[in-house]
Amino acid sequence: MSRDETYEYPEEAFHAGSWEPAPRRNHRRNRVVGAIVVAALLLLGGGTAWVGLFVNSRLPEPLPLEVSRARSAAAVQLVTGHCLEELPEHGNVASVRLVPCTEEHAAEIWSQYAFAADAVWPGQDAAHARVARSCQLPSDLLEAGVEIVTWAPSPSSWQRGDRTGLCVAVLPEPAEGPLVPQG
Repeated sequence: MSRDETYEYPEEAFHAGSWEPAPRRNHRRNRVVGAIVVAALLLLGGGTAWVGLFVNSRLPEPLPLEVSRARSAAAVQLVTGHCLEELPEHGNVASVRLVPCTEEHAAEIWSQYAFAADAVWPGQDAAHARVARSCQLPSDLLEAGVEIVTWAPSPSSWQRGDRTGLCVAVLPEPAEGPLVPQG
């Protein structure tokens, strides 16, 4: 290429724009906003967790004696006269199938034992022993083969305020009609 020759560059190939520095991002402001968002999420999550713990720590209310149809119920909701479709396995009882006593059932809540509201946890065996001492079946039911099983509060239900033990009358064979006179 000689000195006389000029080389032409397309105009759009070189455009420098302005010589002013690019705007600086405010990293500190972004960190502060991010910290506020994280704190708000933690507070919201923590508050939700506390509400969940509070709701789960309360015992469900006892159910009315009158049961119109079969339904599941928490064991702590049972009262004297409720009829159970079947007796659950030995061990902790969380829920049962409640049925009207006019339908075939395998067991019935015979009576309840109330521990003192301020009582100290006696231990599982002692709790069952106290409930068992309160379970008294009439001789005609004993002669008919009805047996008693005790349900006492578990350590976890005791911590939530459960102070009721149950005497459960187990029928020799499923039957219809209540053992406990209703009303």
